[in-house]
Amino acid sequence: MRVLLLLCLLALGNAKPYQPVNITDLMKNYDIMVADSDDDDNEDDDDYDDDNDDCPANCRCSPRVVQCSDEGLISVPEKIPEDTVMIDLQNNDITDIKEDDFKGLSKLYGLFLINNKISKIHPKAFRNMDNLRLLYLSYNMLTEIPANLPPNVIELRFHENNINRVQKDAFKGLRKLHVLELGANPLANSGIEMGAFNGLSTLYIGIAEAKLTAVPKDFPSSITELSLDYNKISKVEIEDFIRYKNLQRLGLGFNQIKSVENGSFANIPNIRQIHLDHNRLKKVPPGLNSLRYVQVVFLHGNKISNVGINDFCPVMAGMKKNLYTGISLFANPVKYWNIQPSTFRCVAGQRGIQLGNFRK
Repeated sequence: MRVLLLLCLLALGNAKPYQPVNITDLMKNYDIMVADSDDDDNEDDDDYDDDNDDCPANCRCSPRVVQCSDEGLISVPEKIPEDTVMIDLQNNDITDIKEDDFKGLSKLYGLFLINNKISKIHPKAFRNMDNLRLLYLSYNMLTEIPANLPPNVIELRFHENNINRVQKDAFKGLRKLHVLELGANPLANSGIEMGAFNGLSTLYIGIAEAKLTAVPKDFPSSITELSLDYNKISKVEIEDFIRYKNLQRLGLGFNQIKSVENGSFANIPNIRQIHLDHNRLKKVPPGLNSLRYVQVVFLHGNKISNVGINDFCPVMAGMKKNLYTGISLFANPVKYWNIQPSTFRCVAGQRGIQLGNFRK
């Protein structure tokens, strides 16, 4: 159930470029996960009632949902019904969140403030919001992580703000957090304080399109997916992944990586996907042939000129548990006709290999 939930969250929130969140889809997921039997027979959930006296001005309301997107609002509407579970405030001009903006909304499950102009959030804005699970603050003007985040939130999104510092204990108490998105912020390694992720058991962390020059070493040891694409990382070292033994997907595409230290991948024995495309590697990273479960390795767009017979597959038959389903080597100067056929002896079919000619 935990994995299914993570996949649903990522599917709903990973779209690029920016697309509005579909509240109807989220409500369907909410009804499934919460199993709200009191409303199972309510067939009017998607019928808006703009004339409802309880519906805030400039908003559309349906049972448990208040939608106020694309209305040019400069502040959170007043008199939001206390039984609301979803509030959609996307694409407005809200500049700050005040202390009492969400007062009394103890049943709130999802709060969507994407694409506003928010630069300030009152430290008590999220008090008594113990049921809040989804908090989307992407595409705003925040410079740091807000204080006193809802304690039971499972997904936090701060994509494309102005965050350049993540302070120690920034996510203190968020023991149920599964997804943390910090991509497209001017965040450098020096801006991540030691202990910033204390107490988390997060499954996914994304800091793509930032200013990282090395793999951060203080992420929660629980992570299964790490996205660090589009940074300025120049090398991978053994100590980079020592903490992340549960990692299953690693995104390091579009960096400046020239080398991967031998033994680096030994620390992530459960890895399934490795994305190292569009870097500056001159050879296949060492240690891939010792990974029993890896299925996808992207190496296209590098400077690899030679591929050895044992670069991908173990020497001894039967050592690999999962066959490769995708190895990409196109857009490299390697001459594919010089690669021995047995190099890909542990690949599930010819379609799993992508070579092609190198073109400058």
